[in-house]
Formats: sequence, structure tokens, C-alpha cells
Amino acid sequence: MREHPDVPRVLVARPLTPEGFAPYGDVVSAGLGPGALANQGTAVRFDWSAKLENARESARPNLAVFRSVARSLPFTVKLLEHHPYSSQVFLPMRCERYLVCVAPTAPSGGPDLERLEAFICGPGEGVNYHRGVWHHPIVALDAPAELAMLAWEDGSEGDCVVLHFEPSAHVQVRFDG
Repeated sequence: MREHPDVPRVLVARPLTPEGFAPYGDVVSAGLGPGALANQGTAVRFDWSAKLENARESARPNLAVFRSVARSLPFTVKLLEHHPYSSQVFLPMRCERYLVCVAPTAPSGGPDLERLEAFICGPGEGVNYHRGVWHHPIVALDAPAELAMLAWEDGSEGDCVVLHFEPSAHVQVRFDG
């Protein structure tokens, strides 16, 4: 428990790495695993780049594009969301850097804010949130961004559960790099 819970916690975002992000999901990027030549030798294909999950037969894959306005750091986390039945992958299409904030699930079922982590993602780095992982919506940095998103959805409230925080629970995210 924090000594002064009414004072916003300051969280320093760190660069995205597969090892650091592993408790929450997968980093999706060329070259992270072995590849195989494809397209008559003009490309390298990296298979099984993410653990895609769907726990509902009624849900269909939804490939959507998100256009995000740029925000600056420090940034205040006011909500987290999760997808209890589906993984959710974001792949940058037009993007400089973006911020992802993730938290493990607390015994209460909500996010464990004391263990919230933040990562700075660069061009060519996608993220796949494992099913049920608490996360903040994507925050574009430096410039507007467009990211492709894939999740299994059926239009019900179970597609995405959002939790808004009391003001005393805010976390400010900054980057020292």
C-alpha cells in the first residue's frame, strides 16, 4: 500500500521488450523469432507471432483501424479496460511512438494499480494483449497514429469491460529516455 494514496503515483515508462511485456502479452515485430524465406526469396515470414485467443463461439474476428490523436507525457491514467474473452492485437500502420499501460488482475478481479506498468513502443512494434489483461487504450505520442486492431467480438458488453478510477487512484506516466 502506498504511503500517500491521495497523491498521484508517478510511473516511468520504459522501452517495450518481449521479456518485459511477456506477463501481459506478446510483442509483434519481424525478427523476434526464426523466419523462413517466402515470396520467391524476396521476403522473410515470421509465423506464430502472437497468442491469439477467443473463448466465445458467437464472437467473430473484427479487424478495425484506430486513428489516435497525439498526446504528450506526462499522461494521467484515469481508466483501464480488458477483454475477458478475447486477445486484442494492435499493429502500427502509421505511427511514430505510442504508449501502452498494462496491469495484472488483482484478487478482486479488477486491475492491480500498484503493479501498473507502462511501455513506449516504436515504429514496427505491435502488441498483443492476452485475454483478460487490463490495459489503457493506446496513446499515440509525437504524432497522430493509425493502428490495425484485431479482436473477437459479438457486440455484447463482454467485448470490453472499462473501469474508471477515483481521482486519488490516478497514475502519471512519464518517460525519461
